[in-house]
Amino acid sequence: MSRIGYKPVAVPSDVTVSIDGSTVTVKGPKGELTREFNPLIKIAQNEENEYTFEPVNQSKEARSMHGTSRSLFYNMVVGTHEGFSKQLELSGVGYRAQLQGKKLVLQVGLSHPVEFEAPEGIDFEVPSNTEIKINGADKDKVGELAAKIRQVRKPEPYKGKGIKYAGEHIIRKEGKTGK
Repeated sequence: MSRIGYKPVAVPSDVTVSIDGSTVTVKGPKGELTREFNPLIKIAQNEENEYTFEPVNQSKEARSMHGTSRSLFYNMVVGTHEGFSKQLELSGVGYRAQLQGKKLVLQVGLSHPVEFEAPEGIDFEVPSNTEIKINGADKDKVGELAAKIRQVRKPEPYKGKGIKYAGEHIIRKEGKTGK
């Protein structure tokens, strides 16, 4: 039984939701998101502008998609209303990031600069040359792009150099001389 699936999702007044069969489109001030939901989940709207989710039957697939569908819908509403953001930090001598138009250019100790083009609906901010902020309405795209950028130079455990999430704690190891 899904506890999350039975919680209704309240939709703010500046966000509009349109349901066409199993396709849901959410429009808000930060953008528009469309997603195809599993037909085993019934989406209904009540009087208080809240949306509820119920499985059509009690099959294993319907029960497993119940909470997932509600969470995906909730993320669409929050993303179009407020947006999502991930922050990355660069640490290391000579490691820096800069913005060239819509491109993010990283200098991270490789023989060449690494460039990332901003996908549609995603934008980069570089508050300082060692910080990157990724903003967008789609939580999946923001998280995936942050993971790809981090993958360029993961933080290593001996000196702590690399690209890490803001607030991430890197477990440090002692070198050969440490006892």
